[in-house]
Amino acid sequence: MNPIVAKVTNDIIERSKVLRDQYLKDMKKAQEQGPHRGTLSCGNLAHGFAACKPQDKQKLTMMEEANIGIVSSYNDMLSAHQPYEHYPDKIRAAVQEMGSIAQFAGGVPAMCDGVTQGQDGMELSLFSRDNIAQGAAIALSHNMFDSAIYLGICDKIVPGLLIAALRFGHLPALFIPAGPMRSGITNAAKSAVRQRFAQGKASRDELLEAESASYHSAGTCTFYGTANSNQLLVEIMGLQLPGSSFVNPDDPLRDALTKYAAQLSTKITALGRDYRPLYEIVDEKSIVNSIVGLLATGGSTNHTMHIVAYARAAGIIVNWDDFSALSKVVPSMTRIYPNGQADINHFHAAGGMTFLVKQLLKGGLLHEDVNTIVGKGLSHYTKEPFLDGDTLIWRDGPEESLDLDVVRPIENPFSKEGGLSLLKGNLGRSVIKVSAVAEENRIVEAPAVIFHSQNALAEAIASGELKRDCVAVVRFQGPKALGMPELHKLTPYLINLQDQGYKVALVTDGRMSGASGKVPAAIHLTPEALAGGLIAKLKDGDMVRLDAVEGTLSALISDEELNSREAAQHDLTDSHQGMGRELFSAQRILVSGAEQGACSLFND
Repeated sequence: MNPIVAKVTNDIIERSKVLRDQYLKDMKKAQEQGPHRGTLSCGNLAHGFAACKPQDKQKLTMMEEANIGIVSSYNDMLSAHQPYEHYPDKIRAAVQEMGSIAQFAGGVPAMCDGVTQGQDGMELSLFSRDNIAQGAAIALSHNMFDSAIYLGICDKIVPGLLIAALRFGHLPALFIPAGPMRSGITNAAKSAVRQRFAQGKASRDELLEAESASYHSAGTCTFYGTANSNQLLVEIMGLQLPGSSFVNPDDPLRDALTKYAAQLSTKITALGRDYRPLYEIVDEKSIVNSIVGLLATGGSTNHTMHIVAYARAAGIIVNWDDFSALSKVVPSMTRIYPNGQADINHFHAAGGMTFLVKQLLKGGLLHEDVNTIVGKGLSHYTKEPFLDGDTLIWRDGPEESLDLDVVRPIENPFSKEGGLSLLKGNLGRSVIKVSAVAEENRIVEAPAVIFHSQNALAEAIASGELKRDCVAVVRFQGPKALGMPELHKLTPYLINLQDQGYKVALVTDGRMSGASGKVPAAIHLTPEALAGGLIAKLKDGDMVRLDAVEGTLSALISDEELNSREAAQHDLTDSHQGMGRELFSAQRILVSGAEQGACSLFND
């Protein structure tokens, strides 16, 4: 085992001891109750199976067959989630073959950052994670189920479902993906049209044609953003079937994997001999494995908050120092857009998850001795699924990369360090995704230009006002201010400025997500402006230095000068009304800082 990985794991275990012990005690207490519907009164139980077939009512009454709860984030609007429309029927049929029952327990909302990008609705995006966790908890609160299946893929949805699943950790839990859409136009072509549109050189019709050719069918978007990062992390934590993350929705293998997972959910309940509750799968080691997977692939920066939040749901305390320490020893092993030109289908074809897990295990960077839904040991995840006629089988994954431009072996990585870094300095703490940032752009020292909205910055760049070296500061975007909207709309504008030869960086208490690109961006800055962060004291013209090599972010101003300044004020009234935002005032009050997971669910 790599000594730094071992040390970070031990540090997490030690700082989490009290909280984790209480979590395990709570889960074991819930476990001891046996089949939960056995605690229901006759009236309760009658309500719970009133709509079932007579033979299913008999099974549920006898407490001898498993009842599987399905929690789904299906909707027609999200391409990634559209395939889930018929999954409950498929799952019920597969479970029925095993002599058990599956009930649709509840649905949770699923919003798309791609649709709300730059729109008012984006300010609900991060808060939707906690709402999803609460909705899934309500779905499972009827005490009717022996295990649970979770259907979710995109941005805040999987972390929200996982938070809820962990609070019901006495139940076995399986996540079933639906897979990415097949590849459309190249990422280079799509990016070029976006940049030309930001320059005013491409029409809206041309832009829409390019976007439609990229996002063109049912399935997850093919770039390596938060959605595909979710799938990679859930698989590397052993919560979905080996090799199942990136099988396309229309592939016959997809249905076979769904059937297998559904039937597995009946075999690992407390009613049988192979009980695998979630609380025994997600522990400190599996959390570290998820961080390592994120770093090795340059995954979504959103997970610097999501991993913290779902770890907390399991009684585990993670902070950004853990990410930073691991990033120093975990190499960057993939180039998937926006960190390269390949998409997630290319990664899957080049060796995908099985090759990645093999290499990280070979390098002593992953804990092998973990529990998974398919058994003890992460070595299960070095195998990939195939159809042998109608039979689903697993074979050893490739020993060598099938495309060294997409995924590399542990001995020959793209970079010796991971794709994410921690920045510290007198402005606070932030994270930066460096996997797509050229080495010559990783240090920027330039005058600050202050903005209070992403639209104001985009307009300044588009008008030519910012044709100079600058550090663009976009503040009052944090969780308490606006719910921490994603500022990905700024990417093509900032790239255009950088491509003109200017030194450019972004500093913000907002998000940039997994789509962070070639411009160095210090994001998730905490404390945020509205919570006393010194970003609120910056003025136009202040020199700011972002150094992704040394890991620093500082205003080049004396402490005396900074402390003597009054913090800027910004009227957020208009941003708290309309598009449902007025319904989330309580979450803005309760939400923790970015490094604490930007979470409103826990009171500590």
